[in-house]
Amino acid sequence: MKEFKTIEFNIENKIGTITLNRPEIHNAFNEVMIGEIIDCFEEIETMNYDTIRVVILKGKGKSFCAGADLKWMKGVANYSYQENYLESYKLSMCFNAVYSCKFPTIAMIHGAAIGGANGLLAACDFVLAHKNTVFSLSEVKIGIVPACISPYVMKRVGEYKSKELMLTGMRFNGKEAQKAGLANWSFGEKKLKEKLEDLISKLKSSGPIAVSTCKQLLYDVENVWSHEQAMENTAKMIAELRQSNEGQEGMSSFLEKRKPNWTLDN
Repeated sequence: MKEFKTIEFNIENKIGTITLNRPEIHNAFNEVMIGEIIDCFEEIETMNYDTIRVVILKGKGKSFCAGADLKWMKGVANYSYQENYLESYKLSMCFNAVYSCKFPTIAMIHGAAIGGANGLLAACDFVLAHKNTVFSLSEVKIGIVPACISPYVMKRVGEYKSKELMLTGMRFNGKEAQKAGLANWSFGEKKLKEKLEDLISKLKSSGPIAVSTCKQLLYDVENVWSHEQAMENTAKMIAELRQSNEGQEGMSSFLEKRKPNWTLDN
C-alpha cells in the first residue's frame, strides 16, 4: 500500500480503516484527498477475503469532514471549463469508488458532515452517526449545488427529502439524519461503539463471497439491469452460488448445526 498525505489506511483483524487526515481544517477535501481515496479503494479492490472483510471510513480530529476545501474550490475558479469538468468528474469517481467497493463499507460520523462529506457517507453501505453530529447539505448557501453527491444522497433519502435538505441547506443532527434515512443509526459514543462491534460481527459471520456477490447484485438491480435482465441474471446467480464451495459449506453447516468455516478465524 502506498504512502498517503491526506488519509491514513490500516488493516487490523480483517477490518480496513480509512481515516481522513486533515484535522486542522476538519478534514475538508481537496484534489489530493480525492485522488488518494480513489487510489485507496482501488488497492482495496485487489485484496482477498483472507486480508480484509469490512472497510470503515472515518475522520481524524473534531469532525468527520467539512466538505470541500474552500481555498481549493476558489482556486479552481481560475481553471478552464474542461479543467473544472475533469476535477469535478474525479469527485464523482471518488464517490463511486466508495459506493461500488466489493467489501461492506461503514461510515463513522462525528462532529460535522458538511456539503460533499454527505456524498462520502451516503455512498457507504452503513452510516453510524454520533447523535450530536451537525449535518448540512449547504452548497446552495455558497451559490453552488450538491451535484456530484446527489445520486447517493437521493438513493438514501428519496427525492422530496432531498429537496428539503438540499434547497434549504438546513442544519440537522444525527438523530434527524437517522430519521431522514441519511444515517442508519445514531447514538451517543458508547452505544455507537457497541453498534459498530455488533455490525462488524454480523458481517463477518456471513459468507464473504456471498456478501460481495450480494453487494454486486444490489448494484446491478438498482443501476444496470432491466426487469427482464434481472429475472435472468438473478436466476443464474442463485444457481451458481448453490453449487459453489461457499454455498455448499453454508448449507452443510446449517444442516449439521455447526459454524461455517469462514467464521473460524474471525
